[in-house]
Amino acid sequence: MTTVGEVLPELAVTMTTTRIVAGALATRDFMPVHHDRDYANAQGAPDIFMNIMSTNAWCSRYLTDWAGPDAMVRNLSIRLGAPVFPGAVLRFEGAVTAVSAEGDEEVVEVAFTAATDLGAHATGTAVLTVPAGSI
Repeated sequence: MTTVGEVLPELAVTMTTTRIVAGALATRDFMPVHHDRDYANAQGAPDIFMNIMSTNAWCSRYLTDWAGPDAMVRNLSIRLGAPVFPGAVLRFEGAVTAVSAEGDEEVVEVAFTAATDLGAHATGTAVLTVPAGSI
C-alpha cells in the first residue's frame, strides 16, 4: 500500500536537441523556437527549448514509471519555470501527499518537481488511481 510521505525515485533525463525537436513534432507544435536555433536566438533565447506539451508528457512518464502500467493519471497540474535547453539534465523528484481508497483502487496524490541547473522547470501535483496494493 502507498503511504503519505513515500518518496518517488528520481528520474534524470538528458534533454538532447533530438528529444526537444521530436517532442515538438510529436505534439504538432511547429513554433520555430522549438526546432530552429537561429529563430530562437533572434527571439532572445540562447538555443531552442522544450515545449509545454513535452513537459506534460515527461511529467506523466515520471508518474506512471513509478505507479506502474495500470495507473491512470486523473489530474496533472503544473506550473512552468525555467526553460529546458539542449544538454540540460532534467531531474524529477516527488512524494506522495495523500492516499485514499475508492472501491478497489487507491487514489494517490503526488507533489513533484522537474528541475535543471537553471532551477525549477515545472512544479506540480497529480492525482492518480492504481489498483489497490499495486504500488
